[in-house]
Amino acid sequence: MESLCLFMRVLVVEDEKKTASFIRKAFCAEGFAVDVLHQGIDVLAAVSATAFDVIILDVMLPGRDGLSVLRQLREHGIRTPVLLLTARGQVTERVEGLNAGADDYLPKPFVLAELIARAHALGRRGSSQPVQMHLGDVTVDTISRVVKRGERIIELTPREYRLLEFLLRSPGRVCSRMAIVENVWDYDFDPGTNLVDVYIKRLREKIDGDAATKLLHTVRGVGYVMKEVS
Repeated sequence: MESLCLFMRVLVVEDEKKTASFIRKAFCAEGFAVDVLHQGIDVLAAVSATAFDVIILDVMLPGRDGLSVLRQLREHGIRTPVLLLTARGQVTERVEGLNAGADDYLPKPFVLAELIARAHALGRRGSSQPVQMHLGDVTVDTISRVVKRGERIIELTPREYRLLEFLLRSPGRVCSRMAIVENVWDYDFDPGTNLVDVYIKRLREKIDGDAATKLLHTVRGVGYVMKEVS
């Protein structure tokens, strides 16, 4: 398994590796965390172990096909929104997929921008995350991804935004570097690098800067925390 804007983690199940790579790169560029599987038989275990916000599921998979995977997920009580992809676009197949529990359907070939927009909409629909997040005078709109400190708009990269939103989910709770890696980076990220520290430094400079009240703090030897400290 190789390793969402609302902070979202997407599972892409696609046996064509080139197609899966295109989808993964496009979603990552938009700030989503993306995991990829190439066989339907692996989906249930992956979804049981990780909380995904959206599953993009190809119908034509080797071994266990997409519709069979979808039925299996629903039989196990997994309600994660599922968007089906298929090279066949017949109405009867779309109806079969929707009746099996799919939330949306997109025939191949598709436009990546539409796929991302549909996944984003499904993620918002199924998410319990608030539309706006606040800490002190920092506000984050999780739909538009506009971040402000007071009236000042803070420009963040997609990765910086994901990092900020993850930390703001639990203000006052210390987040370890490993927790940050698992939630903000993909599974192929090398935890031995200092990228987390680099991005924390960048985020701190943008969020706190010269502000009298600091919000992003380092707990030495443990991790990082968002809280108000004068």
